[in-house]
Amino acid sequence: MADKFPYNRKKRLFKKAEQTELSIDLLASAIQSGDRKSLAQGITLVESKAVHHRKKASQLVQQLLPGTGNSIRIGITGVPGAGKSTWIETFGLKLAEEGHKIAVLAIDPSSSLSGGSILGDKTRMEELSHHANVFIRPTPTAGTLGGVHRMTRETMLLCEASGYDVILIETVGVGQSESMVRGMVDFFLLLALTGGGDELQGMKKGILELVDAILINKADGDNISKAKKAKSEYRQLLHFLQPATKGWTTSAYTCSAHTGEGIEEAWMLIKTFVQKTKENGVFDSRRSSQALDWMNQMVIDRLFDDFMHHPGRKEELADLKSRVLNGSLSPTEAVEMLFSP
Repeated sequence: MADKFPYNRKKRLFKKAEQTELSIDLLASAIQSGDRKSLAQGITLVESKAVHHRKKASQLVQQLLPGTGNSIRIGITGVPGAGKSTWIETFGLKLAEEGHKIAVLAIDPSSSLSGGSILGDKTRMEELSHHANVFIRPTPTAGTLGGVHRMTRETMLLCEASGYDVILIETVGVGQSESMVRGMVDFFLLLALTGGGDELQGMKKGILELVDAILINKADGDNISKAKKAKSEYRQLLHFLQPATKGWTTSAYTCSAHTGEGIEEAWMLIKTFVQKTKENGVFDSRRSSQALDWMNQMVIDRLFDDFMHHPGRKEELADLKSRVLNGSLSPTEAVEMLFSP
């Protein structure tokens, strides 16, 4: 049957085409208004590896930049089993109930085959994910060095522009991504278990020099005395280490994500940290240094992307890899051939 209103039909089709390629102005405005769907769409844009999305992502971040920087950025790490997701849920719910807007950027390991998220943080933080004041974004590492997605910084800025005043970044676990997360947060927290000396064996050397506080989690029931002992052991060890933040003394504390014990104290500790570091200038100095680090990393990423997208590069690289694997070409010579005029 013929369309009785061809003008209206064309108008609908035109509107649909506009929505498919949403303008950056409209997207930025929607993100600033707190629209969660638009925030997710914006994050997808900045995470995209497509060359034609790069410029739009850059425009979006630049347009939103004036409304960023007003959050407290908290990094959270710990060995598997330390209860990071449970702690984040308990901590996040407390702050959300107080009126804070919480964004959780959970860095997931990626499937070696699909590159997708395999942990499913929204299922591990089910109650938190349904709170109106909370936005959770599980992000697959996609093979990025250190287990941190290269666009986590942009994601954080978009969340801030959307009104989220507390940003929680959960790392993939001790041993891979701590230094990278340390380079994008204000306060870095290590969740530990009882038996501090034994647990330290599984930690990356130097992790304690990166964190601003250690929380001995699961300090409840029969585990309380062990938690107190672990706290004492950590404090003794920290006494001999250089603090991660100038003017701040890193120490160890106990808490229980299950009972809520120590959660309020952890929040007060973080607020005290922010107040002191703002007073002594360390807070702003760190933010400035992180912005430069971000720029340097973006230069490296851009060079790599441009190099890999050069016409015929993939075929050339595949051939050289094959020759290196069969022993007919050394890795050094292969790299020289890649960069030869």
